[in-house]
Amino acid sequence: FLLHYAHRALIFPLLIREGKPTPFFTFVLALLFCVFNGYLQGRSLTTYATYPLDWLGDLRFITGFLGWLTGMAINIHSDHILRNLRKPGETGYKIPRGGMFEYVSGANFFGEILEWFGFALACCTIESLAFALCTLFILGSRARQHHK
Repeated sequence: FLLHYAHRALIFPLLIREGKPTPFFTFVLALLFCVFNGYLQGRSLTTYATYPLDWLGDLRFITGFLGWLTGMAINIHSDHILRNLRKPGETGYKIPRGGMFEYVSGANFFGEILEWFGFALACCTIESLAFALCTLFILGSRARQHHK
């Protein structure tokens, strides 16, 4: 969870060259969602979730962790492809190629959805499942719009 948001909040913004500005209202909604969700996930995992001593060797944890790791790798690679679609100063629409874009039109969205369902499986909490479902509905609708 922390690795994803460290990348998204610290590394990703430094890699973006230029683009459309984010509307302030969208920024505030995203910030509120991240703060609330961060609190919910953190509180759930540190206060309420209990795991057996051998949890890190449990098939659910291993499968979930591998799903999370694969999703994060797809997400980061897809963002790299999207950032490098156009040369500096170039405009216009381009269809991304390579990586998971060969299989799905919203590879970055797919990677993040996979990431959070992996997280949910690794954590096995209702809060992590709720987060994965919210991610599916929000990014799924964005992916559909981008595909159209």
